[in-house]
Amino acid sequence: MESEDKKWRRRSQARPGELSAAAFQLFSEQGFAATRLEDVAARAGVSKGTIYRYFDNKEALFAQVVNDAISPRFAEADVLLSAFEGSTPDLLRTFFKVIRSGLDGPFPPMIKLVISESGNFPELAQMWSELVVKRIFGLVHRIITRGMERNEFREVNRALIAPLVGAPVLLLAMAKQTFKAEDMQLDADQILSLHIDMLLRGLRNQEEGKET
Repeated sequence: MESEDKKWRRRSQARPGELSAAAFQLFSEQGFAATRLEDVAARAGVSKGTIYRYFDNKEALFAQVVNDAISPRFAEADVLLSAFEGSTPDLLRTFFKVIRSGLDGPFPPMIKLVISESGNFPELAQMWSELVVKRIFGLVHRIITRGMERNEFREVNRALIAPLVGAPVLLLAMAKQTFKAEDMQLDADQILSLHIDMLLRGLRNQEEGKET
């Protein structure tokens, strides 16, 4: 039978995740500014003082929410990039499948939250940049570099192409949060499929396979 001490430790370890989940729900429902720490505590079923055992302030809690919501996707993408043995065009297509799955999760409401609140809370935009945007650009940089090194892609400015690669994802995430009418819904699968096709046409090394 599990001792009370072990139960307490197990509960204590799970608590940050429970607080993060409650905060994500409230941030999504009413925004960052309107969400109070006591609201998060009430949603999680704990006292307000419990939050301060794990987080110094609401900004630190927001960072935890971002990490919990987005980090699993980054871990999946990192494993994919490290282990993939096929062509880089196929790698890029598979990478976009990982991104596409994120559009059905917490990514869209987080994007809306950051954009709507960053004017009053610029630190949220800075956190989002560090925790998400720079990591996405880093993954794209690795893919493009791989393709160039294997002569599958032509030489391009990798710093400039990273935003172009991810631009439709931002559009789709915002559209999902903004356009509720059925006739305004965008077909994410078709848009991303066309985007990948156009992207690969632009990246293709035209000299590959030519006789020298």
